[in-house]
Amino acid sequence: MDIDDSQALQNFYQQHLEMVILPFWLERGIDTEQGAYFTCFDNRGERLVSTDKYTWSQGRMIWLLARLSELSHNGLLHQDADRLLDLARQGVEFVTRHAFLANGNCAYLLDRSGQKKEPIPGQGFDTSFFADCFVTLGFTEYARVAQDAQVLEQALALCTRIVQRIKAGSIRSEPYPVPAGFEAHSTPMIMLNVTQELASALEVFGHPQSQELRHLSFAYMQAIMERFYQPDGLVAELLPQSGDAPDTVLCRHVTPGHTIESMWFVLREAQAKGQKQWVRQATQAIAKAYEVGWDQQYGGLFRFVDRSGGKPGGTQTGAVYERLILDTWDTKLWWPHSEALYGTLLAYYLTGDASFASLYQRTHAYVFKTFPHLDQRSGEWIQIRDRQGRPIDKVVALPVKDPYHIIRDLVLIIELLQQQLTMA
Repeated sequence: MDIDDSQALQNFYQQHLEMVILPFWLERGIDTEQGAYFTCFDNRGERLVSTDKYTWSQGRMIWLLARLSELSHNGLLHQDADRLLDLARQGVEFVTRHAFLANGNCAYLLDRSGQKKEPIPGQGFDTSFFADCFVTLGFTEYARVAQDAQVLEQALALCTRIVQRIKAGSIRSEPYPVPAGFEAHSTPMIMLNVTQELASALEVFGHPQSQELRHLSFAYMQAIMERFYQPDGLVAELLPQSGDAPDTVLCRHVTPGHTIESMWFVLREAQAKGQKQWVRQATQAIAKAYEVGWDQQYGGLFRFVDRSGGKPGGTQTGAVYERLILDTWDTKLWWPHSEALYGTLLAYYLTGDASFASLYQRTHAYVFKTFPHLDQRSGEWIQIRDRQGRPIDKVVALPVKDPYHIIRDLVLIIELLQQQLTMA
């Protein structure tokens, strides 16, 4: 498909979103009795395996439904905008009613009716600050689209609490706990996204704290580009809190999909701030992620690779996360590929560099022959596959089939293409 035919591309993505992805979630993902959303489907989308509600995914669904409502209201999708926004509102109400703890944090896991559950018996309810991050994102997006100042204040209060916990060193990060003595790229990465979206929403409301949040987003971007971005263009996932990085699996491994997702967060913020050097470095990091992460034999992006390419190497320490890296490094997951579709397209439009057009086209061809479910009665994507692209029944982080990356990236692509059409 011609990358420069913006209208044809936009039509393709609109059709895929409305005919393949959304029917699954709007028909099967809404809990019309108890409120909020079902996401615990098996990888093929053929069975609802649990009615539990992970707060992480509930926040994500709120974001998606609110943004889909806005696109429908603007004529970029043919959906009922009012219904979508009402579904997002129901999610906000469910999370507000059930997920918050006395300390202001969010519980990680709820049952169908909203009762809090300990994901690991005896270790409490608030086992992951990522749940709080995605609730903040969901509330922020709903507030912006619905023009709901009260929900925006909830998002701001939750974000403020997260920032305080990070500074105090009191965050937990299940399902991927950071090994002792290390700091993770995932922390400034998610906080860049949280604060940049919250800052934008606050700006829309003329809120007095909008500038404070914009300064925070810049600081998180700075942490990524000055701490985790490496001289060779790779983005480190884990670094020791002090001293040089040892030659271990934990420090040698690279996560191509995470790099690409993080770099488009950076691209959007750096472009808005006129940080041309970081725009250039972020696009270089995307290219480097493909250089070390693309499977030259079977196609697609590996889940994890060594910084020189191939299976992650280095000294093994016995860390839990290290075992995950080594056991699943060559799997092909849905989310890095949906992020790569948007990341390469954005890099191409920002730079005009034909090499990113080539990366996008390579990714597009692989994605749409590999991930969509061949059985249209099930629809959506089979999200987890082995190196050859065959479906495997595994979970990745949460035991859920989460539409966040697919729908968010399709939405962002449709919006990006609309910008190109408007500029033409």
